[in-house]
Amino acid sequence: MPIDFKYDSKTDLYCIFGNPVTHSKSPIMHNALFNDNKINAVYLAFNINDIKTGINAIRELDIKGVSITIPFKEKVIEFLDDIDPEAKEIGAVNTIVNRNGKLTGFNTDWSGGVKPVKELGIIGKTVGIIGAGGAARALAYGIKKNGGKLTIINRSQKNGEHLSSLFNCNFINFNKIETNSFDIIINTTPLGMTPDIKNTPFKKEYLKKNMIVMDIVYNPLETQLIKDAKNAGCKTIDGLSMFINQGVKQFELWTGIKSTKKFMSESLKKTLINELN
Repeated sequence: MPIDFKYDSKTDLYCIFGNPVTHSKSPIMHNALFNDNKINAVYLAFNINDIKTGINAIRELDIKGVSITIPFKEKVIEFLDDIDPEAKEIGAVNTIVNRNGKLTGFNTDWSGGVKPVKELGIIGKTVGIIGAGGAARALAYGIKKNGGKLTIINRSQKNGEHLSSLFNCNFINFNKIETNSFDIIINTTPLGMTPDIKNTPFKKEYLKKNMIVMDIVYNPLETQLIKDAKNAGCKTIDGLSMFINQGVKQFELWTGIKSTKKFMSESLKKTLINELN
């Protein structure tokens, strides 16, 4: 998507903070949205080591909005001026809005991630979330909010039990899954992400026909988990669905422009897919 304007001293800066962050396609999406709406702004990716320093940079450079990704979604909270009630309940922030120097944290992961699952049905379904980080917190919140029967699956006993206690749900250690009793499986870990594309967080022998399998990893678009799920006859949701949904919500928080079909256009999806292939 070509840029229709030249950057100048009035160009607003938006960005993503993470580590690693070189794989992120957020700049492609948000710069396309800024361009489509004739907004003089640019979105960049910054690989940082210390989130406190990153927050100081937001204030010093007057960065208007920031996406937060691994591993800072929980750590960032203590350095913000205010937290949206939903983000506070989740305990993780993936979006920062800078309003006249006041930094407020939001979470768009939960609504963006739950939306495609909700369309296939959540109420009364047994749902296993693999992982215990910020994305897992967001999706756990969304699943519980929509009536799912939740279980946290994680390698770390301590982290998994902590998350399950926060959402009053079951916990299973990753290494002790002996059978599959889930209607829905959601991977929130980086397992299977480029360059480790042959790895998978869930054994294919535990997949069964008509299960709903979601992977929030979108690079590659078709992870090993998604491939295995398709071969087993599962209904699959790739990471691009959550990525676009949460990103459009971020754009709305930053600009006040509500999402329409224009923002979910096939041209935007095709641009992202082409970048991922």
